[in-house]
Amino acid sequence: MKDITRRDALALGASAATLAVTGAGAQTSQIKAADVPAPNFAIEKGAALKMLRPVRFVKADEDVFRANAAKFTEKSGVEVKVDFVGWEDINQQTAVTSNSGAGPDIIIGFSDAPHIYVDKLIELTEVADYLGKRYGGWQPLAPNGSPIQASLLWRLPYFNASGGPLIYRKSVLQSIGYDKVPDDHAGVLDVCRKLQKAGKPAGFALGNAVGDGNGFASWILWSHNASLLDEEGNVNINSKETVAALKYLKELYPTFIAGTPSWNDVSNNRAYSSQEIALTANGVSLYFSLKNDPATAAIAEDSEHQLLPKGVASQSPMAGLTLNAMVFKHSPYPNAAKAFLQFMLEREQYEPWLNANSGYWSQPLAAYAEAAVWSGDPKVKIFKDVMKSPYYNGYKGPISTATGAVNADYVLVQMCASVATDAATPEAAAAEAERRAKRYFRR
Repeated sequence: MKDITRRDALALGASAATLAVTGAGAQTSQIKAADVPAPNFAIEKGAALKMLRPVRFVKADEDVFRANAAKFTEKSGVEVKVDFVGWEDINQQTAVTSNSGAGPDIIIGFSDAPHIYVDKLIELTEVADYLGKRYGGWQPLAPNGSPIQASLLWRLPYFNASGGPLIYRKSVLQSIGYDKVPDDHAGVLDVCRKLQKAGKPAGFALGNAVGDGNGFASWILWSHNASLLDEEGNVNINSKETVAALKYLKELYPTFIAGTPSWNDVSNNRAYSSQEIALTANGVSLYFSLKNDPATAAIAEDSEHQLLPKGVASQSPMAGLTLNAMVFKHSPYPNAAKAFLQFMLEREQYEPWLNANSGYWSQPLAAYAEAAVWSGDPKVKIFKDVMKSPYYNGYKGPISTATGAVNADYVLVQMCASVATDAATPEAAAAEAERRAKRYFRR
């Protein structure tokens, strides 16, 4: 099959590009959509939109997304310019846009961004309410139902989420006496020590990586029942549970491949693909990049996914890295922006895009759990319910501007890195994280 380029996708239009990239056109949709009256947004005369979103890790993500945007332009006459930027850059560019009151009309940003810039965003209640009623309801970000979460859910629609479970080489684990990674901390440590001895160590990001760095730091804490906040929203990071987590990290870190404190969100992909490591945590993009390259297909065949180990938690402590669609108040075309987001999340556009991502992104709307992607490759099914996790940035308290700022400032990642590299004791690192976190909560 010819590889579809960005220009090809735009030229073909959404349906043809989707068929070429995914083969989805040959399938009958299983997505059920309720007969709900759609909002009728009066698109402003001369409207044109600029959108910013994180760069794709699966090539078809960008191809089909751009094709869907081109389809909206054809239907509405609204030109849409979509720019894809690096994961480490999206937070910075969102801050600049918010503070300057100029720039893109729409930004699809990570997790907490809407909570940081809530005063700069327009309400998207009509869009979110319609989509929820049409497609079986929004999957919960977390079950605690805090008022802040509830109100912000209806301020903006979640676009998708990515999970980062373990991925490991089955043959390497079997060579050290394991069929899978144990769920307890002692078992994880034993696996990592034996992998290091075998010359195929583990590697987890301890750098300022939006997905992988935050994800690993959160796992270390949550698997020890530690948390940034308690249920009432008090800063709770300087606790005996956090100190226990950091002491465990001091034992675990020496088993890692060298250099993980400087890793970004692509570093572990490269190390795993080059067979330098045999265990990490990542989205499904790593598996598919291996599978789709004849030179590395054997590595994909030898790879398996597994939920992050529970430790002493009651279930796997893995949060979804959510993407949220934000429309800024400075946009002169708010109705066009609302119409565009609604269009992109409708079945005709969203389902082919979801399938094209091969499981890298999972859906926020319940009906899309019936998308074809989830009944294909069995190694992908683990990503289906990412947005059903009870864990989230700011766990266990309510999500707020402050929780978003703590995450964006890598407070927890840097706490972990300082202990791993012997720059601070567990006790000192927990106290410093508490001091930094409280600065945001006092604002």
